[in-house]
Amino acid sequence: MTEEASLTDSDYAALADLRAALRRFLAFSEAKAGEVGLSPQQHQALLAIRGAAAGQATVGYVADRLILKPHSASELIKRLEALGLTARQTAEEDRRRTLLILTRQAEALLADLSATHRDEIRRLKPLLLDLLDRFG
Repeated sequence: MTEEASLTDSDYAALADLRAALRRFLAFSEAKAGEVGLSPQQHQALLAIRGAAAGQATVGYVADRLILKPHSASELIKRLEALGLTARQTAEEDRRRTLLILTRQAEALLADLSATHRDEIRRLKPLLLDLLDRFG
């Protein structure tokens, strides 16, 4: 290990503090999803679909964003369809492609969840910036 690569006690403390802050945010997010009847993965999938550029929300895209195998993402989407939160739509520019869309119910649910998450991120911003500054 080179001297540049060696870590100090404060480096370890900064890494531990950052990881704890991120984990607290994830716990917050998981709890909020659960309050509206969604699993964390379902919430993440809805967010990935909503956040995708036009024409990009496919099962493969969701798999990539959630770091899932394509068949796992496909099962997740099937469960969201059964809940009435997503639907599949043939792409107009390439009829071989199937796009994922959110239903009105999913749009409303996600809007509320996302507003709550944005508020929490704004609350955490000073702490996160401070933690990131510790890495120079």
